Amino acid sequence: MSRYVFPFEQGRANQRDLLGGKGAGLAEMSYIGLPVPPGFTITTEACNLYQELGQFPDGMMDEVWENLRLLEQKLSRTLGDPEKPLLVSVRSGAPISMPGMMDTVLNLGLNTQTTEGLARLTQNRRFALDSYRRFIQMFGNVVMHMEHHRFEHILQEVKDEAGVTLDPDLSESYLEILIARYKDLVREVTGREFPENAHEQLEMAIKAVFDSWKNPRAIVYRRLNKIPETLGTAVNVQSMVFGNMGPTSATGVLFTRNPNTGEPGMYGEYLTNAQGEDVVAGIRTPKPIQEMAQEMPKTFQEITEVCALLEKHYRDMQDIEFTVEREKLYLLQTRTGKRTARAAVKIAVDLVREGIITREEAILRQDPDQVARLLYRQIDPSAKLDVLAQGLPASPGAASGKVVFNADEAEARGNQGEAVILVRPETTPDDIHGIVAAQGVLTSRGGMTSHAAIVARGMGKPAVTGCEAVRINLEEEVFYVGDVKVSHNDVITIDGGTGRVVLGVVPTVDPGLSEDFTTLLQWADDMKRLGVEANADTPEDAQIARDFGAQGVGLCRTEHMFMGQDRLPVMQKMILAETLEERQKALNELLPMQQSDFYGILKAMDGYPVTIRLLDPPLHEFLPNIPDTEKELALARQEQRTDDVVRLEAILRRARTLFEFNPMLGFRGVRLGIVYPEIYAMQAQAIFQAQAQLLHEGYHPVVEVMIPLVGTLAEFTKMKELIADVNARTQEAENIALPYKIGTMIEIPRAALTAGSIAEEAEFFSFGTNDLTQTTFGFSRDDAESKFLPHYLAEKILPDNPFMVLDREGVGRLIKIAVADGRETRPDLKVGICGEHGGDPSSIEFCHLAGLNYVSASPYRVPIARLAAAQANLRHPN
Repeated sequence: MSRYVFPFEQGRANQRDLLGGKGAGLAEMSYIGLPVPPGFTITTEACNLYQELGQFPDGMMDEVWENLRLLEQKLSRTLGDPEKPLLVSVRSGAPISMPGMMDTVLNLGLNTQTTEGLARLTQNRRFALDSYRRFIQMFGNVVMHMEHHRFEHILQEVKDEAGVTLDPDLSESYLEILIARYKDLVREVTGREFPENAHEQLEMAIKAVFDSWKNPRAIVYRRLNKIPETLGTAVNVQSMVFGNMGPTSATGVLFTRNPNTGEPGMYGEYLTNAQGEDVVAGIRTPKPIQEMAQEMPKTFQEITEVCALLEKHYRDMQDIEFTVEREKLYLLQTRTGKRTARAAVKIAVDLVREGIITREEAILRQDPDQVARLLYRQIDPSAKLDVLAQGLPASPGAASGKVVFNADEAEARGNQGEAVILVRPETTPDDIHGIVAAQGVLTSRGGMTSHAAIVARGMGKPAVTGCEAVRINLEEEVFYVGDVKVSHNDVITIDGGTGRVVLGVVPTVDPGLSEDFTTLLQWADDMKRLGVEANADTPEDAQIARDFGAQGVGLCRTEHMFMGQDRLPVMQKMILAETLEERQKALNELLPMQQSDFYGILKAMDGYPVTIRLLDPPLHEFLPNIPDTEKELALARQEQRTDDVVRLEAILRRARTLFEFNPMLGFRGVRLGIVYPEIYAMQAQAIFQAQAQLLHEGYHPVVEVMIPLVGTLAEFTKMKELIADVNARTQEAENIALPYKIGTMIEIPRAALTAGSIAEEAEFFSFGTNDLTQTTFGFSRDDAESKFLPHYLAEKILPDNPFMVLDREGVGRLIKIAVADGRETRPDLKVGICGEHGGDPSSIEFCHLAGLNYVSASPYRVPIARLAAAQANLRHPN
């Protein structure tokens, strides 16, 4: 038979999957002798069976009651006993941390009689009443599914009647009034009395925590963080300790290092005379942990020693929850702390330097997607700022957007592409969908460890919290800072690195790579096998990519060079040409423009290969669309503008001729080169003339010419002969050798399946995984992503968006076939990918496993690709 319940002292850290992160942490702290309030953990296995059966598995509650009896014996207190009442907390704890996503109940076991018993035991009736009102509110919300704000509304009413601002200032008599009104509310909303039986309370709370695994915010969080639905949550039943027993009691959350910057030293907050939910909920703005050195020096020293011990034991920065009950320290949780990308890098590098972890561990601990956030834009230091207020710098980066005051609106507008900033007094886990869609978050309450701070930090979004100067009126959808009124839809900028709130849009600048990040990437380069190149279409992009560590340009898309205001008219002239002579004349105008582009890119990547893809998209993409042209033509005729009429009629005729029902599969790529060889000849001449120019100047350009959309060997051979002829003529004219490689982009299934024959002539393959995914699935990306793909993902018909994460089973199979067949023909065949998958860690791992030579990513994802390539080699060494 399965065992469903484990006392803390019988578990260990390596049982995380069974006991959840919180349970495993409590067990490990108990094992190493730290002060942990005793309790027991109900396993994730029990949760999964509950989800499957719709009820507790047989025998589970028998184990709960037996472990409760042992806990009662250990503490000489009994759940529900009016003389010596045992109170417990009931907390969730999944194997993978999901902060704030699931439910917690504190002070369980209180009722009318046990509250009085607690008052006698502690000689503090106010504390006992305060604990009871907290329990009713939390149990009512979490277990009985009552809306939180209904309780908050009554609490505010009673505080107003009492003439106080803060909860701790309520007297015993007003707490009694508050408890009575809370119970009336429960009766009114649920139709039943608030449960008095402590054992019934416990059973209901365990069920509620299991149920919270399937609540909407938890589902959203798991989907965002790719956490499997099958993990389940454990339930931790733990004897209560109280931080709300007066000025010598406190509760707090701290990190053993700064989770924003990675700097060593404790970072956190605490509140005296409070319970843990007060800190994370942002109801009161807490004090920095350093203030405890003056207020509670003995406890501060003890916490300092505990932090050092736990960090050394776990070999990583820890996130610790603690309570001080009448000067005695208790630890409620330790877990690996969530941190920003900047902090993750610094902590890892520092731990290597301190001899705690190896370089390999430092690399493997990085989340490549999170590290991408190091490249967030920051407020331009030279910008003039209209600073409204200063809050706490809770999550770095800067963002501008229109002010919205509720999460539903933030989600709706953010998903439509609008930039919005979610402004709230404080956020709760129910706001997660709005935080996902917003550019950033601003709260008037809460600290650096509040819900808004932790969630935004994990998502890499800027957040400013605890900005008390911001007075929010949710009903009127405005906030005030002094005399300044900011309304719904007004634009603000938040700077999560400094805590500033600024009126209006503020210019931002690109960040640079820190010394620690550069060090980490250098270590990664020593550990990776895959080369990392960049997709770059301009000399500026090529230079950025090189600065980020790219070892070449894996894709230069020449079509992007024709879109400038000075170039598009010439390109259109070439397309509209009715004779070869007219077309060649226009191409001669484009030639020096192309040469200048290639010169700049090859120079920026001097010594590294630059793979230049010849013109790929259909020609109609360079012409105005037909409906707009028809309208413009009608207006020109009406106004009798003869020259414009002639020009527009020509454009319209050509646009109609070039119109295609499915242009992705139409007249593009190599097909253009075969029908209009003069276009590819001009581009080749521009490439080789740029190469010659650089060689004469003493540079070392490495040229690779790529033919797009090849599906047959005959297509490729014809273009190869054309390029070779242009190269020979240019070498003769320039009197210099112009070496180059020629290859093709594999982006249709036939090319992959006939790669063995194409490799007879092609010297390299570059997989265009965007189009290869479209043609393999038969999906049009634009239509799929806007129409049915979200449904496919929600229904788990596909595990990931195949345009973001490479489909290993289908597209990956074609890539493997092409690599194997191509290298059988040409053993030294160079193979890489240049689609957007080149910057995706999972896809990079596949490329490593498939034996590719390199990946090519957008410039700002080059550091991510370097890191992911190293991780792939460490996890799957050849």
